[in-house]
Amino acid sequence: MLAQQMNSASLLCRGVCRALTDLGYAPLPEFSLASGRRADIFALSDRGDAVIVEIKSSLEDFRTDQKWPEYQPWCDRFYFAVSETFPRELVPEECGLIIADSWNAVIVRDSPVRALAPARRKALILRAALAAAERLLRLTDPAY
Repeated sequence: MLAQQMNSASLLCRGVCRALTDLGYAPLPEFSLASGRRADIFALSDRGDAVIVEIKSSLEDFRTDQKWPEYQPWCDRFYFAVSETFPRELVPEECGLIIADSWNAVIVRDSPVRALAPARRKALILRAALAAAERLLRLTDPAY
């Protein structure tokens, strides 16, 4: 069951990342925040707008994971991404909602905007740049 949820989550992640890219964001899956939490997807726009997407691969995953409020201070917009069959009414109104599959995704409810403090935004952008550069180096130099 856990392996199936992980596979489902990774497929949803791919669809969400494709949609975010189409919307002008640069997504980073599995991004570690300074708080110690790991966002399923952290994405930045060319203006520095920060988005976090929490992927829920099943109803059980959604019900057992209640850490999502801890992500909100680290982004301008926060979304849940779920499959088409997920009961949408369970997603809190104060969160955006993305419906995804393995190929793409659509924002069906926009997230309220909670503007980050400038110092936190700068720190997040730097952290994201370093994480992206490190990942690229690992892809191009497997010995790293």
